[in-house]
Amino acid sequence: MSSQTLGENISQPEITNVSSHGVWILCGNKELFMSYEDFPWFKDVPVGKILNVEEVSPGHLYWPDLDVDIGIETIEHPERFPLKAK
Repeated sequence: MSSQTLGENISQPEITNVSSHGVWILCGNKELFMSYEDFPWFKDVPVGKILNVEEVSPGHLYWPDLDVDIGIETIEHPERFPLKAK
């Protein structure tokens, strides 16, 4: 006998820790780390604005207070998506 997952995962992403090095976020069953070096938009921002996060589509997160949207793949592999400044 095996268990099957029924329905959709409806849990929203959750910020689990904000430290001097970065932000930890729980997405589904994965906890991911966003360093300020790779994700500078979260450095020096009030914690309340970081906590307000939503998954707008599968694998895509949005912080409306910061107008920042990031794919989970980008969080998992920031080296594949280097920042470009102009």
